[in-house]
Amino acid sequence: MVDVLMGTGKGFSSLGSDIMGMAQTKVHRKKRQVAIFIMWMLLWEAGSESIQYSVLEESETGTFVANLTKDLGLRRGELAARGAQVVFKGNRQYLQLDPKTYDLRLNEKLDREELCSSTEPCMLPFQVLLENPLQFFQAALRLQDVNDHAPEFLENEILLKISESSHPGTAFPLKIAQDLDVGSNTVQNYTISTNSHFHLFTRNHSDGRRYPELVLDKALDREEQSELRLTLTAMDGGSPPRTGTSQVLILILDINDNAPEFAQLLYEVQLPENSPIGSLVITVTARDLDAGTHGELSYSFFQSSNQVIQAFEINSVTGEIRLKKMLDFEEIQSYHMEIEASDGGGLSGKCSIVLEVMDVNDNTPELTMSVFTSDIPENTPDMVVAIFGISDPDSGENGKTKCSIQDHLPFLLKLTVENFYTLVTEGTLDRESQAEYNITITVTDLGTPRLKTQHNLTVTVSDVNDNAPTFSQTTYTLRVRENNSPALHIGSVSATDRDSGANAQVTYSLLPPHDPQLPLGSLVSINADNGQLFALRSLDFEALQAFEFRVGAADRGSPALSSQALVRVLVADANDNAPFVLYPLQNGSAPCTELVPRAAEAGYLVAKVVAVDGDSGQNAWLSYQLLKATEPGLFGVWAHNGEVRTARPLSERDAVKHRLLVLVRDHGEPPLSASVTLHVLLVDGFSQPYLPLPDAAAAEARADPLTVYLVVALASVSSLFLFSVLVFVAVRLCRRRRAASGGGCSVPEGPFPGHLVDVSGAGTLSHSYQYEVCLRGGSGTNEFKFLKPIFPNFVGEGADRGTEENSHLRNHFGFS
Repeated sequence: MVDVLMGTGKGFSSLGSDIMGMAQTKVHRKKRQVAIFIMWMLLWEAGSESIQYSVLEESETGTFVANLTKDLGLRRGELAARGAQVVFKGNRQYLQLDPKTYDLRLNEKLDREELCSSTEPCMLPFQVLLENPLQFFQAALRLQDVNDHAPEFLENEILLKISESSHPGTAFPLKIAQDLDVGSNTVQNYTISTNSHFHLFTRNHSDGRRYPELVLDKALDREEQSELRLTLTAMDGGSPPRTGTSQVLILILDINDNAPEFAQLLYEVQLPENSPIGSLVITVTARDLDAGTHGELSYSFFQSSNQVIQAFEINSVTGEIRLKKMLDFEEIQSYHMEIEASDGGGLSGKCSIVLEVMDVNDNTPELTMSVFTSDIPENTPDMVVAIFGISDPDSGENGKTKCSIQDHLPFLLKLTVENFYTLVTEGTLDRESQAEYNITITVTDLGTPRLKTQHNLTVTVSDVNDNAPTFSQTTYTLRVRENNSPALHIGSVSATDRDSGANAQVTYSLLPPHDPQLPLGSLVSINADNGQLFALRSLDFEALQAFEFRVGAADRGSPALSSQALVRVLVADANDNAPFVLYPLQNGSAPCTELVPRAAEAGYLVAKVVAVDGDSGQNAWLSYQLLKATEPGLFGVWAHNGEVRTARPLSERDAVKHRLLVLVRDHGEPPLSASVTLHVLLVDGFSQPYLPLPDAAAAEARADPLTVYLVVALASVSSLFLFSVLVFVAVRLCRRRRAASGGGCSVPEGPFPGHLVDVSGAGTLSHSYQYEVCLRGGSGTNEFKFLKPIFPNFVGEGADRGTEENSHLRNHFGFS
């Protein structure tokens, strides 16, 4: 694969123009070419930014190298038009231009090792020559190495002479292998055939080459084996790697004629027993007249006791003897040791050392625990925690001791008998205040310097059930939206107990409610383990807005302790009730007809739609809308109070009969609605007798006797209800007038005053209107009319006229 390594560079434009001018003076083309060639040779070494290409060595002839037209920024066909040539130094032409595409391709297989040897990178500079006008481009071809050569040793056998006295770890450099490749393809590692005496280590020269080093692992014995033959392998880093081998012949040499001799045969030393580990005891020296490995000495203990080997160590090279562990005068007062010096040839010499241990106050007091209770119950005074004895192996003042513990701990140390102490509690302990104590008993002797020892005790206070569970809140308020699914998790209560273990395990329960009428067992349940509360059935806001109960939390201690918390559940209203229209009543039969005089002006009150909603809040806010009318624009409905009024003055051209469809919608989410139909009849004054609509009369004629019976029964019940209302209103009026004037009470004649009944804009009755309930009788009549508005009486003539017109309406009963 060929890669372009650098960008395109152009040079010699102005100089090419001058040369071209000179060339144009030549008549003959051949002379011009000679002049160009001579000028090119003069400019070969001129500096310019060059193009650099890369190709693997040994690539096949014709391998694509580069697209010169693109790299030189020329137009297509310009290379051919300008007679492009590729020129290398010397006589070899490594690259050629494709005569068709003018792509740069290999002219022959290239061997990097032949062209560049070990030089890296291997660069072959060349130039691209263009004529008409004359222009040169500097370029270079970089040959990348491939692993086409294996490592090779210059000698098939390497001779190595080693003395049998050579010490393990001695290194012997070996000759390196040659590899014509470069980079990772050259020699990277060396290995040696398996043997019991040597291993091979690969090191790096300062120039980057790697060389092998043979390291002695095990001492040689010429009497046992006089020579060794090993195979040395060199491996390069190519893929796959290539290897080369050479034989290594090792001859073992034998010579040693002088034994080591010490400067003294006996060394006497004194050492304090408190000397730190690593202290220098003495340095012994010996000499050997031999040279080389035979003169190299190694020091060691000779026939020494275990006590010496455990207490001291010797440096095998320098002869330094150092302390390996602390000395103890009370245990051993002196040491005797033998030291041996050995050379590389197996000869040795010996000397003796006598070491006297000097006594110092080096023994710390000792504490022996006889009794220890790590777990003591709370609320128990004067508990024995520990009984222990103390001692010091030293004598005199060095052996006297004193004992203490930290201040501000609820514990006391009491001396019972000589050197025996008792650790007891001071008063009672409270686990909830502190569940664990770390006690440090310090024993100090009276020597110089004073030594001390410390003993740490961890005392755990065990729990007794002395704390009742405590709720996180005294009162919990939970909110549940009505129409919930059964077994709904509505909230949780949480209580904690400061005790531990079973004494802190809390069990929750529902306590009997104060109100015996509250069916608590069918409303909620509680998880006894975690205090989660669940609604057992679907709640209805209209039936139950809120309820409260108490929850108990008891631990599992003995005796069990408990506490209570109040839980208040608020049922949130959901929009589950559609508006209910009270007036006009839609019972499936022909509705009552509202009579409107043709002389009515704009804003005349035709009727008032009265509706209620069983929900609360915005779910019960009602709005009214006129969906359909026989004659649009003649009537309108007030959105907030449901009043149906004329939108303009009536005229003779308006139709006699009108049908209005009114929609009542609440403000819940999603909103619910109901619709009601009003029939309006335009009359020329109220003296005109009321006649049922033709379609209503036809329906009445087809009514069956069962409907008549039902209407009669409903009329009877309605009459009884109206009578009761009248009596109630009369009594209330009587009481009010009696309270106001102190007089008697009489039932007023005619319609009741308008202030007796109140209807708000949300669908309730207001002070401004009076309503009547009518039962329209007659042949085939079975309609029950509920809450029909009676037009208010006007002062003077209007009042008389209203009274006169109302007298013509049969089977109508007015009430306030």
